[in-house]
Amino acid sequence: MRGLSGRRALVTGAASGIGAATAARFRAEGMGVLTVDRAGPCDLALDVAAPGAAEAMAEAAKARLGGLDVLFANAGITAAQPLEGHPDSLWEEMLAIDLSSIFRLCRACVPLLAESGHGVILMTGSVMSSFGEAGMAAYAAAKHGVLGLARALGVELGPKGIRVVCIQPGAILTGMTKGPFEAQPEFAAYWREKAALKRLGTPDDIAGVAAFLASDDAAFVTATPLVVDGGATAHP
Repeated sequence: MRGLSGRRALVTGAASGIGAATAARFRAEGMGVLTVDRAGPCDLALDVAAPGAAEAMAEAAKARLGGLDVLFANAGITAAQPLEGHPDSLWEEMLAIDLSSIFRLCRACVPLLAESGHGVILMTGSVMSSFGEAGMAAYAAAKHGVLGLARALGVELGPKGIRVVCIQPGAILTGMTKGPFEAQPEFAAYWREKAALKRLGTPDDIAGVAAFLASDDAAFVTATPLVVDGGATAHP
């Protein structure tokens, strides 16, 4: 992709799935990459929702990479839980990891991204910003928040030369979704058939989109979502 070689990226949730695939793609494009996850083989073992985590990641990017051009705030969790009996702890954990940690990380990294002259913030949202699903209240609320955050920050940070895009994956086969898909094969079949391309997505499908959005080829794309779902939400 045009303009990626030599640039520096911070990728959270990078131990597996979308984060790992994107980190690998960024490196293949010639970028310097700092990977973060609370588990697994990453450069920085850190819970993104922990107190002071955002500042620690920004400091690590400056120390290890010498600055920052691309922030991919990808770390997240998911869980299905009906509203009746839904524990406050799950609601709070979901918002803390899937939304609040992104807000704090953006805030901490803006000075570095502004210095780069071509800063980019990518956030992993979800197609659940377009529809609802039973049992997914906390997840959907958090991902709606990510979309709103991307739109607001895209407008606010544009004058600083920073672009902000919310990537909205559909049904992607990752380590996090493999268990639910195997436990409910009918759920995987539903999404496979719903997609216009008649398959589930892969982490590499998202990594390619992330590389494009981080590159100069997407220099006029900001304050917007980009749906990557194989056409699943194009029809009821």
